[in-house]
Amino acid sequence: MKKQWWQEKIAYQIYPKSFYDTNGDGIGDLRGIIQKLDYLKELGIDILWLSPIYESPLADQGYDISDYYNIDARFGTMQDLEELIAEAKKRDMYIIMDLVVNHCSDEHIWFQKAMQDLDGEYAKYFYIEEGKGDKPPCNWRSYFGGSVWEKIPGTNKYYLHLFHRKQPDLNWENPKVREEIYQMVNWWLEKGIAGFRIDAIINIKKPLPFKDYPADREDGLSSMHYMLAEAQGVGDFLAELRDRTFKPHQAFTVGEVFDIKPDEIGDFIGEDGYFSSMFDFGQTIIGSSELGSYAAKQPTPEQYKASTFESQHRVKEMGFLSNIIENHDEPRGVSHYIPQGDCGEQSKKMLAAVYFLKKGIPFIYQGQEIGMENVPFPSIEDIDDIATLEEYQVAIRAGLEPQEALQRVLPYSRDNARTPMQWTAGANAGFTNGKPWLMVNPTHADVNVEQELNNPDSVYNFYKQLIALRKNSQYQDTLVYGELEPVLQEAENILAYARKGEKNTILVLANFQNEPQKITLPEGYRIKEVLLTNEEGEETGIEIFLNGYEVIIAECAKNV
Repeated sequence: MKKQWWQEKIAYQIYPKSFYDTNGDGIGDLRGIIQKLDYLKELGIDILWLSPIYESPLADQGYDISDYYNIDARFGTMQDLEELIAEAKKRDMYIIMDLVVNHCSDEHIWFQKAMQDLDGEYAKYFYIEEGKGDKPPCNWRSYFGGSVWEKIPGTNKYYLHLFHRKQPDLNWENPKVREEIYQMVNWWLEKGIAGFRIDAIINIKKPLPFKDYPADREDGLSSMHYMLAEAQGVGDFLAELRDRTFKPHQAFTVGEVFDIKPDEIGDFIGEDGYFSSMFDFGQTIIGSSELGSYAAKQPTPEQYKASTFESQHRVKEMGFLSNIIENHDEPRGVSHYIPQGDCGEQSKKMLAAVYFLKKGIPFIYQGQEIGMENVPFPSIEDIDDIATLEEYQVAIRAGLEPQEALQRVLPYSRDNARTPMQWTAGANAGFTNGKPWLMVNPTHADVNVEQELNNPDSVYNFYKQLIALRKNSQYQDTLVYGELEPVLQEAENILAYARKGEKNTILVLANFQNEPQKITLPEGYRIKEVLLTNEEGEETGIEIFLNGYEVIIAECAKNV
């Protein structure tokens, strides 16, 4: 595989609205990110992904863009962003933006013009269709619930929105739309950003003409999975996007890609792939239910292990995955993957190690590095996330009592990851001097940056050690480019793998349960030196005793 500038980097996702507020309005801002650059540099971060900061009514927290060329005043100004890019460059850090081009906001000028003339040029920027009698054009269910079609007042026409009704889908079949998008993408790359995280991009290709699929709930609607399974030709659009924008700028791009067909992985992230990388969502969908999040099940350690190795096997040498345990669309990883009641510093470090050292690019989501957890929201009134509010209604319609519905959907709410960053144990977790836009997690009294910086055994310092290990010249080639080989797959709740490089073999060995276990390493593996562990003492040889949630990262003896 041809080596690229981004492969040895560590990425960090910032959710600007909740990162750090400098003007007291309760909303994080660009100046807050500038102030915290040294914190991120000290941790070892190279690439910063900013969730959307474009002008937006924030119906879906900025993923509904009303102007692709302007910064929303709530986050600051274009001058602030230019300063952030410049300050990051001084620190050898890179800024990537969120690219949201499956849809825009219904407040975007294109959509406003489309509504003024339903037969005009801008109407063709969107999907506007006649209804079937008194029904919408087809029975697809929006990702946020309800029909994907919104009726245009005074007509029998509808516009398509796969997400929120304020997020009309852009018509990629129209070459004028694509030209507008390429012009915008190049404008940002020329401004000095290093690339993009590409939002919901698999959805840009729809199977046309629109038609019904089998209903899979009592609402008579069908999941978007049917549409995605039938859609053909998205690669033509993505190859054109790559060639017209990303490739000339050597941009780093990471795709949010669900429902990819297995034989297309190389097309997406191979040597000449549409993107540099794509997120591994294999673990995030374990236990999900077509009925809704109220029916979802928490992943078990064995399911997490199986999914981890399945993802790595699927990709093999084709390209680089971007590895996560959480992001702005997921609950907190430590609350989601660690069995209830076992979430503590030891288990948080274990989970950090097993995900971070897989083959691929590690992404850290803000607050993950200090072990931020899910939030005990007192009531549905405390929830802001539109997806959670809809899931709550789905649970109510399924017959659950309000309190039970709330308790069922909260563990999967996106708001768990969107509460303010916990900087201190003080008022509002040190995030703002004003009233935070979303409630602060009460765990900030014990889980915060200030305390963890001063504790050498903290989750923060364990992440810092993981980053330093991956960048250590002695092990970097193995941990970045080395193949991943599962080890002890049949041992229950043992998650172990080897990273094999030309210079050395590094073993990651984790006990994914509270009870201790004794294991015997298979033939060909013997611990020579422990490089990092979340326990006291060091193990060598092949007979290993692992305490509950213990993880050992070790170099194996040569010639094994």
